[in-house]
Amino acid sequence: MDVVRIFDTTLRDGEQSPGFSMNTDEKIRMARQLAKLGVDTIEAGFPISSRGDLEAVQAVAREVRVFSPLPTCTCKSNCT
Repeated sequence: MDVVRIFDTTLRDGEQSPGFSMNTDEKIRMARQLAKLGVDTIEAGFPISSRGDLEAVQAVAREVRVFSPLPTCTCKSNCT
């Protein structure tokens, strides 16, 4: 049986759109709706970018537990 897993980046990528941002309550509300839609994984934000984003990612993880909220991280590669 084939399985489709949905990995949503709205809470992270949406913050990068010019003129758009969400506060913590709005992110929680959006995450709850994504969970109701059956999203498997939500990329909840980029917590290293600011204290506010860290707190928002933590709040989303506490409030919406039916999925895997993931912080975004970057890795530096030393490939030659």
